[in-house]
Amino acid sequence: MTTATTTAPAGRTTHDEPRARFTDLLAAEWLKMWSLRSTPWLYALSALAVVAFNAGTAYDHYKYWYQHDVRSQEFFVSHGLALADAFTENSALVLVLALAAIGAVSVTGEYGSGLIRTTFTAVPARRAVMAAKVLVLAAVSTVFGVLVAAASFASTQAILSGRGASVSLGHPGALQVLIASALLAPVAALAGLAIGTVIRHTGTSVVACVVVLLLLPVILSDRRHLTAVLRHALPLSGWERLTDVVFPQTAPTLYPWSETGAWTGYVLWALAAGVVTVLAVHRRDQ
Repeated sequence: MTTATTTAPAGRTTHDEPRARFTDLLAAEWLKMWSLRSTPWLYALSALAVVAFNAGTAYDHYKYWYQHDVRSQEFFVSHGLALADAFTENSALVLVLALAAIGAVSVTGEYGSGLIRTTFTAVPARRAVMAAKVLVLAAVSTVFGVLVAAASFASTQAILSGRGASVSLGHPGALQVLIASALLAPVAALAGLAIGTVIRHTGTSVVACVVVLLLLPVILSDRRHLTAVLRHALPLSGWERLTDVVFPQTAPTLYPWSETGAWTGYVLWALAAGVVTVLAVHRRDQ
């Protein structure tokens, strides 16, 4: 009586290592994001700068309130101009610049340190890794945007309430201004992430973010159809359109566009940035 024994062929393992679950990739990206000491500071300083710009504008109106005549004061109150202080254009510029830079650095930092090679060696499914990075960044930046928009609204209206000029959250257009301002953060962050994934160099990526997200809305004109369409498609221009509830445009424009178009631009920028981030690493060397 003989017994047959089998052995595994040389060079092969008898047990395959389990593939990383997507939840594991999300956890890994979360840990990588907050393992850098600079990340909390970048978010904190960005939030402080945005809220300070808005609160400073509101305090300026509060301090010099009595330098305006009674008619101007009544106009300010009756038209709810306090809503314009809830999130100013300067604060929107700071928000876009800061979040785009954070998004770009979140991937260029890994390329610069070589950590991305270790990550792709451990998890060869590159697209899954980048998809997890996209989702984590989108979630964190959305929470950041909501908190900053809420803090800005609360602080500015608390300041202006001292002159009886504040507005409530139920004021017409207030909720739209807050939502548009809050969602500007994840759109800018994802755009920065996509640009950083394609360029892979921190300095060049930040410059590209400034050109695409901040300079193009200034350079492109509304007086030509093509440039008007391109300008309206940019996130910052979308934010301006959605916050027109404060100073609505009464004069006719050559190429008007709707709030629906602005919201659509937000969605398309976020989706396109996510797709570019995921696909850009699929067939490129590390």
